[in-house]
Amino acid sequence: MSRVLVIGGYGGFGARLTRRLLAAGHEVVVAGRSADKGVAFCAGLDRCEAVVADRTNGIGMAMARIRPDLVIDAAGPFQDCGYTVPEACIAMRIPYLDLADARAFVTGIGRLDKAAKAAGVAVIAGASSEPALSGAVARKLAEGMNSVAQVEIVISASNRAVGGASVARAILSYVGKPLRLWRGRRWGVGYGWQELRRERFAVAGQPALRRWVALADVPAHDLLPAMLPGRPAVTFRAGTELGFQMLALWLASWPVRWGWVASLDRTVRWLIPIQRLTRRIGSDCSAMSVTLCGGRIERNWTLVASRGDGPEIPTFAAAILAEEILSGRIAPGARDAADLLTLDQFEPLFAPLAIGHEMHEREVAPLYARAMGARFDVLPRAVRAMHEVHGDGGAAGEGHVARGGHPLARLIGSIMRFPPSGDYPVHVGFTERGGKERWTRDFGGHRFASELAQAGEGVAERFGPLRFAFDLPSDETGLRMVLRRWTLFRLPMPRALGPRIAAREWQEDGRFRFEVGVRLPLIGEVIHYAGWLDATADQGPAQHEIRLH
Repeated sequence: MSRVLVIGGYGGFGARLTRRLLAAGHEVVVAGRSADKGVAFCAGLDRCEAVVADRTNGIGMAMARIRPDLVIDAAGPFQDCGYTVPEACIAMRIPYLDLADARAFVTGIGRLDKAAKAAGVAVIAGASSEPALSGAVARKLAEGMNSVAQVEIVISASNRAVGGASVARAILSYVGKPLRLWRGRRWGVGYGWQELRRERFAVAGQPALRRWVALADVPAHDLLPAMLPGRPAVTFRAGTELGFQMLALWLASWPVRWGWVASLDRTVRWLIPIQRLTRRIGSDCSAMSVTLCGGRIERNWTLVASRGDGPEIPTFAAAILAEEILSGRIAPGARDAADLLTLDQFEPLFAPLAIGHEMHEREVAPLYARAMGARFDVLPRAVRAMHEVHGDGGAAGEGHVARGGHPLARLIGSIMRFPPSGDYPVHVGFTERGGKERWTRDFGGHRFASELAQAGEGVAERFGPLRFAFDLPSDETGLRMVLRRWTLFRLPMPRALGPRIAAREWQEDGRFRFEVGVRLPLIGEVIHYAGWLDATADQGPAQHEIRLH
């Protein structure tokens, strides 16, 4: 029998973890700020006692008196939290584990590695759904893939799940704040609780769920690009069950992004009472999904938990790792939990609960391959590589831009956000969703974007209300884009009034080359740009960060 000290051991997730540890035969000491709550929780539970202490007050003395075999921090939030507790554990030679999903805290735990190894103890951060479970799923899905282009992780909690003030504070700490994201093969900036979208979760035997989710700040954004082959783009979205809550937080994120308010931290005082008032609304179902794209393969793992079992899931990794540490199967050192567990280790904990999960794989043909059919395979290698877009991608190179001199040409160029004339480093980011691709062209910080979709055996490119349909004549030397028709707000427009667009792509000296020219009747040249791109270029942290939206 081992003695485990659980900080926050009578809280929402801590209480569930404590019961799991007791069921496994351990003796548990729960630590928290309230003596009454601790005693009330332990009443009727064998081998459970309470102490008054938290990570900022008295925990060191409690550890020195109790001398536990393991300390688990389940209190939260871990945003803006130092390493006082794991450092104290190292000093006392006590193993440490936590349920943190705070990005900086989890990814920075490695700074304690040398001291932990010297003390001969394991120090593990992130033993929760994120990054321990999400990392295990992502590695399972990536098996056999030479390269992964994109990982998307989504978690949606039941409105009846016990979140508590710590979870609310964690979310509010980054709503509207800039988040560093690896996308398009370079670092960019997204914003917390934005990129709102609808997600569907479905497994056999469970009703399908449709939930709103938004961008969250988690360790996976740093850990998975470095862990998986191909350095994939990673996006983590989360959400509550109720759409009006999601919309309210999304709307509240904008004043923070615009700098009108510093943060939403203070709103937790009224957010928790409102959440309690609405707790009876909604279902008892929670869900999670992980999707990987690599080559022409898409793999997805989806989990749906009903009957209120969703809040058990964040405790699974900690329960597994506690046994691993206490049995001496985790080597000394400080590390995150993203690559410590396998999906198979979670299965025994899923099985007795109302939790269903499934894994699926499907082949996906890129947009240009679908449109061109067999002609796509004849294209030069560099041209094919540029259009093998599935999920996320990017390419970097150099380009030259010439803008037309007519006043109307300059006005149109400004409206379209075309770059001024000159020579530039070029980056093109590709994202694909629902069979459509979004291309974001960046000429030295001057960015303009368009959306491409299939149009018969060609493609249609949309710039706001303008939509241009192109044929794609091609051979072994490359391809051209020939304008077939154009529309404004989906209304067909006369070809005579339309732009004259000359666009071609080819391979030269092993590189992808491009040239695009746009002219208008009576006005003349609007823009002409040309250059080269390398789809294998990796724009790492040394590159300037970009705003993604």
